[in-house]
Amino acid sequence: PADSPSPQEHGLDFQRLLDASAYKEMFRQDMIRWGEEKRRTDPGFFCRAAVEGALHPVWVVSDTRRLSDVEWFRDVYGDVVQTVRVVATEETRKRRNWVFVTGVDDAESECGLDQGVAFDWVITNDGDKVALGEQLEVLLQSLHRSL
Repeated sequence: PADSPSPQEHGLDFQRLLDASAYKEMFRQDMIRWGEEKRRTDPGFFCRAAVEGALHPVWVVSDTRRLSDVEWFRDVYGDVVQTVRVVATEETRKRRNWVFVTGVDDAESECGLDQGVAFDWVITNDGDKVALGEQLEVLLQSLHRSL
């Protein structure tokens, strides 16, 4: 059932759900549906889970996917929140074996932050390691200055 609280209760391999495999794709729509149901009843459910027990001065919360997630972090933590968007061209994504799937890749879980967010940082990751390193260094320097 789509309302179970964990992949383990479905008998799924959690690690395989984290990669870009066909295994994950078989369950992706069910995971999205389950997540949407959770968010409808409690919009902060996943955000609170992401920060539970976090004690470090800098947290990286990866893979937020909805405007409501960004708004939750900004409402709870204010101006210390820095949003970072990592982008790559469609050609680069295809070289990394991404294939567009209608009903999945055009759903809010995949493109909910394509509009409505003014990101503090936009990092381009098209395979140029030097350029990526330079961008990340500027971001890290900024974070260090704000500590």
